Amino acid sequence: MGDLTHFDAQGQAHMVDVGEKAETQRVAVATGRVSMQPDTLRRIVEGRAAKGDVLGIARIAAIQGAKRTADLVPLCHPLPLTHVSVEFVIDEAASAVDCVVRAETHGRTGVEMEALTAVSVGLLTIYDMCKAVDRGMRFDGVRLLEKKGGRSGHWRAAGA
Repeated sequence: MGDLTHFDAQGQAHMVDVGEKAETQRVAVATGRVSMQPDTLRRIVEGRAAKGDVLGIARIAAIQGAKRTADLVPLCHPLPLTHVSVEFVIDEAASAVDCVVRAETHGRTGVEMEALTAVSVGLLTIYDMCKAVDRGMRFDGVRLLEKKGGRSGHWRAAGA
């Protein structure tokens, strides 16, 4: 199946063998955005959401998402994460919240999936906590911004 590493020569899905890979410092940075009505954003910023501290809870959820990635994505290796940071950036002009996650480990495989899962779970938590007042929230731009470590070295998304 070409360069698709999660398939064997017969086209069967399998977990990639990373046993012979060198352990290196691995870092991944991912981002995503949730757009909402201006009043919903004001409630979040002013701490007036009925369910409490939206961004504080979403930060914890994002970290949990990174830690549980192997439970959610079937062929991901469980990783001993050494650090996960979550930043929320308010964009009042666009009535949106950006989530940026940096995940790190020292190991044989990268942490891109952990960073992407963390962003997704953080954004979903914002939606869950605010859906009573804004069911039309929209998710956009979940993507990898940067990865470091391993055989393929350093990669950065264009414009990142």
